[in-house]
Amino acid sequence: MRAAVALGANLGDRAANLVDALERIRELGRVVAASGVYETAPQGMVRQDAFYNAVVLVDTELDPVELVGRLLDIEREMGRIRGPRWGPRLIDLDLILHGDRSIRTSSVEVPHPRYRQRRFVLEPLIEVWPHARDPDGTPVADLLGAVSDQEVASIDVPGWPTGL
Repeated sequence: MRAAVALGANLGDRAANLVDALERIRELGRVVAASGVYETAPQGMVRQDAFYNAVVLVDTELDPVELVGRLLDIEREMGRIRGPRWGPRLIDLDLILHGDRSIRTSSVEVPHPRYRQRRFVLEPLIEVWPHARDPDGTPVADLLGAVSDQEVASIDVPGWPTGL
């Protein structure tokens, strides 16, 4: 199953954190694409450093619950400590889409409940999966216009394998 995973970091060496997380994600399946990296202003709790964000596509045999569990394991292994919602983080890994599946449990919601309102997710997602569709059938590219006022800046990150 093709899964889209969003990566974000705004603490420590943001670039190195993204590269490290990507290498760990490779253990969850075959990484078939990686977007460029985007620098974005924080949302919610705005008094913090800017984020580096990217999206990777993974062909995986893990179901959404297993995949989210493994992503949380990676966050913990990398030293993430949960703080306030939308607060600073060493690494953040979110399952955005899992094929055309839509599930909601007490611990997992796919598609990610807020991805439609976040240009820092939509822009890199469309870059690597231009024909992706939301489980409701909406082309993901059609969602970008609603968040065009949110600023994102494409940046170069040493060691980041854009495209693949």
